[in-house]
Amino acid sequence: MEGSKEVLLWTEQVEIARKVNRLGFLGCIMMRMDQTVDSHFLLFKSMSTEAPEKAGDEGSSSGGTAGSGGGSRFDLEKETELRFEVEAGERVQLELLSGLAEVFGSELNRNKKYTFGPGSKIAVFTWQGCSLSLTGKTEVAYVSKDTPMLLYLNTHAALEQMRRQAERDNERGPRVMVVGPTDVGKSTVCRLLLNYAVRLGRRPTLVELDVGQSSVSVPGTMSALYIERPADVEEGFSVQAPLVFHFGSTTPGTNIKLYNKLTSCLAEVFSQRCEVNRKASVGGCIINTCGWVKGSGYQALVHCASAFQVDVVLVLDQERLYNELKRDLPHFVRVVLLPKSGGVVERSKDCRRETRDDKIREYFYGFRGTSFYPHAFDVRFSDVRIYKIGAPSIPDSCLPLGMSQDDTQLKLVPVSPGRDLTHHVLSVSCVEDDTEGGESRSRGILESPVCGFIVVTAVDTQAQEFSPPSPFTRHPGSTCNLFVGREGGKQNHEAIPEMLINSIHFCFL
Repeated sequence: MEGSKEVLLWTEQVEIARKVNRLGFLGCIMMRMDQTVDSHFLLFKSMSTEAPEKAGDEGSSSGGTAGSGGGSRFDLEKETELRFEVEAGERVQLELLSGLAEVFGSELNRNKKYTFGPGSKIAVFTWQGCSLSLTGKTEVAYVSKDTPMLLYLNTHAALEQMRRQAERDNERGPRVMVVGPTDVGKSTVCRLLLNYAVRLGRRPTLVELDVGQSSVSVPGTMSALYIERPADVEEGFSVQAPLVFHFGSTTPGTNIKLYNKLTSCLAEVFSQRCEVNRKASVGGCIINTCGWVKGSGYQALVHCASAFQVDVVLVLDQERLYNELKRDLPHFVRVVLLPKSGGVVERSKDCRRETRDDKIREYFYGFRGTSFYPHAFDVRFSDVRIYKIGAPSIPDSCLPLGMSQDDTQLKLVPVSPGRDLTHHVLSVSCVEDDTEGGESRSRGILESPVCGFIVVTAVDTQAQEFSPPSPFTRHPGSTCNLFVGREGGKQNHEAIPEMLINSIHFCFL
């Protein structure tokens, strides 16, 4: 079986795992909190441009007090955090008045105002105490002392020990997979660990396998991003040069075989990068996964751990998943159970859809303060080849001899251009078209990253052309391959922003 081969290959990492055992990963996680915090204060001091000040003259407070600028002032004690959520249709400004503070591992600059849009859920943590100003309408804003940040810091400390050991022994750094059900803060923990690593001069890689709520590219994609600087407080990590693969749906269950195939492709590309880039190898990777943890979703997690040959699995807030992974993964893989933050909020389906729509709009129009201007041009039907991945299911009795049902899940199916493409987002393949390539061409297109995305706003069947606004300044090429999904929007809109926000109910590529 394919899975058995992967496990056999994976066992070649036993020697590396023995070195990890000597580091005592679990022991490092459970070491005395005060010693770990004291030893790592240098991290936050070295990144600060100013010396820390006293949190404030008014003393610590668990609630906000009216400030002179019309906002609320919060004086935080050490190792506490301010949590707030922005109301729909509103914006909130955050300012650090004194002390040191961070948002998901990204340090705040003093006297600089940070703006957060509707629906934002933010936690501002301080290790030494600080004073903050919050201006605007919030749905909720409060200070909490109940935070798992000390455990997360210990996790970072253990991973940093593994990176130092890898440097000394000329081996690879830790490969970490963060797992858990939906709405437990997996993306936040990934961002936190990446920020802490890069602030110490490391160069880790973010592997984004959450096709529904991707932090790197548009929804329906799987990607990897080499991290060279801390995430921007407002915008997140810079995504100027990500490696992106087309999946075409917001849930892995749509085509689980394709999902596992692309996971293996990402793992292979990452391993190749580590062979030629020593910093990437030592920095390791942080893998963010989907919240589907049962049935085929669980098997996808096991496949991911095998494909990437992970050393550490961080399980957030589900003891059952923790015990299942302890049982099914090799003994040298460190499986650690961590609590979720009390500030994690359960998101509704509408909230998730709005987040996906915003991510698509950001791709074409940019984030606040950085505007993009998509180029619109007409493309002839004859200049492109459009495919979708996966053929319709048919009974086994109707299949050709020797072909199984699973084989159709990775098949490229040509799509005839028509009006039904309107309001679809298409990904542009990097593979040159070869009409005589056959199976090898299909495999090449399937396993190759995409170079960008376009959105179809109008289709003229008489002129045999369609109009796609795109970040490309010109036609992508003489003949190019496009990927399309199953369903698009239902209404026509003259303005693309309205279409992206209101029309696309399912952001299938």
